[in-house]
Amino acid sequence: MKIVVCADGQAVAEYGAQYLARRIRDAVRRRGSATVALSGGQTPIPMLQRLATLDVPWKSLTVFQVDERVAPDGHEDRNSALLELLPLTAKQRHAMPVTAARLELAAKRYGASLPDMFDLVHLGMGPDGHTASWFPGDEGTYLQAAPVVNTATFNGRNRMTLTPSVVNAGRVRLMEVVGGDKADKVARWLLHDSGLPVEHVRRTNTTLLLDAAAGAQLPAAHLATKAGR
Repeated sequence: MKIVVCADGQAVAEYGAQYLARRIRDAVRRRGSATVALSGGQTPIPMLQRLATLDVPWKSLTVFQVDERVAPDGHEDRNSALLELLPLTAKQRHAMPVTAARLELAAKRYGASLPDMFDLVHLGMGPDGHTASWFPGDEGTYLQAAPVVNTATFNGRNRMTLTPSVVNAGRVRLMEVVGGDKADKVARWLLHDSGLPVEHVRRTNTTLLLDAAAGAQLPAAHLATKAGR
C-alpha cells in the first residue's frame, strides 16, 4: 500500500483528481477504454469537480457506483448525483438500480453488468471503519460471493453495494479519507484490526490518500509520502 498525506482537503482533491486522470488515460491507452467505480458521500465532490476540468478521454470512460442508498430518484440521500459531476453521457453512467421493485433481482442484474475487472475503484472510509457499504456487524451480508448485495439498514437506509470480491479484483484502488474523526480508524486499519470492515480491502495496488487530520495517528512503522497543495 502507498500512503499519501496531504495538507488539507483541497490538496487531497487535487492529488486524487490527478491520480484518477492518469489512471484513466493509462487504461484507455492500454485497453481502449476505462472503467471506474466511485463511492459516494461529500468527500469525493471536490475531487470529481477538479477531475472534470482535466484532460481525460471522456468518451472512452464508463463509471459505476461502489454503493448507493435505497432512496427515490433525486433524493438528497442518493449518491448517483456524483456521477453527473463528470462530463459523461447518460449511457456512460451506470447508477445502481435502487428504485427497483425487486432489489435482490436488481442487485443480480447490476452485478452481471460489471466489467470483469475495474481499472480503478474509488473508496472512502467512515468514522466507524466502514468502507463501501460494509458495516460493522453485517459481515454475513457483504462477504457473500455475489458481486453486488443489498445490506441491512444503516443510518435509516438500506444500501446496495459492491462486495470485497469485486473491489479487490480492481487493478488499483484509491482510498480517500478526510477528517480527524477517522484518524483512529486509519491507524487501527494499518495495524490490521480485524474488527474493521475496511480490513477486507486488499492492500496491494491500493493508495491511501489522507489529509493531515486523518493521518494524524499513523503508526510510526508506516512511512507516508507528503504531498503539498
